[in-house]
Amino acid sequence: MGNTWFPFAGYWWLYLGFAGLVLILLAIDLGYHRGDRAISIRAAGAWTAAWMALALAFSFVLYLFAAARHSPAIGRQLSLEFLAGYVVEESLSVDNMFVFVLVFRYFAVPPRFQHKILFYGVLGAMIFRAIFIALGATLIRVDWIMILFGVFLVFTGIRMALEKEKRINPGDSPVIRWVCRFFPVTPEHHGARFFVTVDGMPHITPLMIVLLFLETTDIMFAVDSVPAVFGVTRDPFVVYTSNVFAVLGLRSLFFVLSGALERFHILKHGLAVILVFVGLKMIWLDHAFGGRFPIGASLAIISVVIAVSIILSLLFPKQIKLKSPPPSRQKKVLQNVLGIVFLFLAFASVMCAIGLSRGARLLPGLDQVGAGPLYWSAAGHAVCAVVLLRASAVQKRS
Repeated sequence: MGNTWFPFAGYWWLYLGFAGLVLILLAIDLGYHRGDRAISIRAAGAWTAAWMALALAFSFVLYLFAAARHSPAIGRQLSLEFLAGYVVEESLSVDNMFVFVLVFRYFAVPPRFQHKILFYGVLGAMIFRAIFIALGATLIRVDWIMILFGVFLVFTGIRMALEKEKRINPGDSPVIRWVCRFFPVTPEHHGARFFVTVDGMPHITPLMIVLLFLETTDIMFAVDSVPAVFGVTRDPFVVYTSNVFAVLGLRSLFFVLSGALERFHILKHGLAVILVFVGLKMIWLDHAFGGRFPIGASLAIISVVIAVSIILSLLFPKQIKLKSPPPSRQKKVLQNVLGIVFLFLAFASVMCAIGLSRGARLLPGLDQVGAGPLYWSAAGHAVCAVVLLRASAVQKRS
């Protein structure tokens, strides 16, 4: 699994610098999205690509910094651990998006207010996850805690695969009931405000109820996702930064996928497989491979499972009747964006595989994976791209 290469006591300035970077990014995001207006699919796609590019750039900076502080081998290891943690967290966040959609529909939240709720939700998520990660970093010093985390993840993955579709009833939330005991709730929205004064008495609006409910559900999701990231790295700095970058990109990804989440109905089972795999890695695989299962192989397995889940969801669509089907233009833009992303991943995998075959070192840690898995990964990504782009072309002709 690796050691704690950046403990808080010795690298507090690194954590503080990263927190400052996050505040700057959030300020830029808030400044761009000021005002109450709906986020278009095209703008959300551009922001999603930007957040992913920033995550990749950070992984490279982390490699350079760790290589300078420790060694190139440690730099490659931490860089791949960050990417694996980021992919795991971003994938598990998709399951969180189903709850977002259901809650927004339940409270009839207008699209122009959804970004503001998600923005403050992100702030709360980063605070709560920092607490969870600090607690987890203390607990994993005991070896049997990692085994306990692994068992918990295996159980969670099996439960996720077997559970039925989520039913949202905010009235059952103890937090919501407790808040409503002290603050009356207005029956209608008051713009983007969370608090209003009615007849001289303070009231909370339905938007505040939505925000509180999303924060409580994110805490429950963090109970699953934080141990999953500790399954690929024990360094709290890598765990927190991968979590933060995944959460930062969650809002824009939500607006890209919100109209088509029902189409990825098999993805839930893919996420269950990932949780079971990470759990088995913590219980058994790490010990079987001398204390560390190859992080490059872990990253490849996680990526392939996600790709296969998306392919199967598109090839075998769920036969449901949507109350508000997504518009055809939205479907086409989503298919084109995802198709181009998978096409780029296929090209990148082939180029890296060719480079490895010739003895080159294009990216940190890829030598642990080998050229063979990269070719298989490229084939899977290419199939995803062909399916998505072909579906978009057929839709355009029809």
